[in-house]
Amino acid sequence: MKELEGKIALVTGASRGLGRGIADVLAEKGASVIVNYRTDTAHADSICREIREKGGKAVPFQADVSERADVAKLFDFVRAEFGRLDILVNNAGTTKAQDIFETSEDDWDFILKTNLKSLFLMSKAAMEIMRAQKSGRIINMTSIVAYRGALFGHVHYAATKGGILSFTRTLARTGAPYNITVNALAPGIIETELLFQTHGAEGVEKLAKTVPLGLGKPRDVGLAAAFLAGEGGRYLTGICLDINGGMNFH
Repeated sequence: MKELEGKIALVTGASRGLGRGIADVLAEKGASVIVNYRTDTAHADSICREIREKGGKAVPFQADVSERADVAKLFDFVRAEFGRLDILVNNAGTTKAQDIFETSEDDWDFILKTNLKSLFLMSKAAMEIMRAQKSGRIINMTSIVAYRGALFGHVHYAATKGGILSFTRTLARTGAPYNITVNALAPGIIETELLFQTHGAEGVEKLAKTVPLGLGKPRDVGLAAAFLAGEGGRYLTGICLDINGGMNFH
């Protein structure tokens, strides 16, 4: 029997990049995965099709998880279709290649809403289900920049990732009496579309030289998520796993 067989997992921002890698691994381990996406229907359908072709279970659901009404619709679907939720991976997030001089107030608000408000809305809705069933795993996506700051601007992104770390540690204490664990993953430099969009091929090449094990893959992050979601994560809460190939120690 696969470790996550019978579990219901919801991964936000799962049509591409890290979310896609996480959804793929959770399904591989046996979970039925709800692939949340905001706009990219084609890629969401693609990962669901790939999962099903490999014998897994996946269904796409469009929702902007930074909007309360969309989150409500998403969780109405979860209750109606599955009746429970065992694993939530808060992966949805973005950034813009800006330093503080280039960042407008609208830019700041957009990044905080996308990266932090979504985390609050999704975690609140998930914990209401998990509290009632007296079990659940929440995994939040932070970043190496939560510890060291972003290297080239991205001050709004770095601020959200630091906030996610504190959010995780605080929520872990709230969830513990209900058998809900709340942990974080802090990827380093992972090969995703967003990385190349924000840093360019030349920038990514320079970054790769700073990583002892080289660039990571989305699957590396997915395997860590599966660990926290599985038996190995039973007695872990409020922690952050660093997935950075030896780039940073603390």
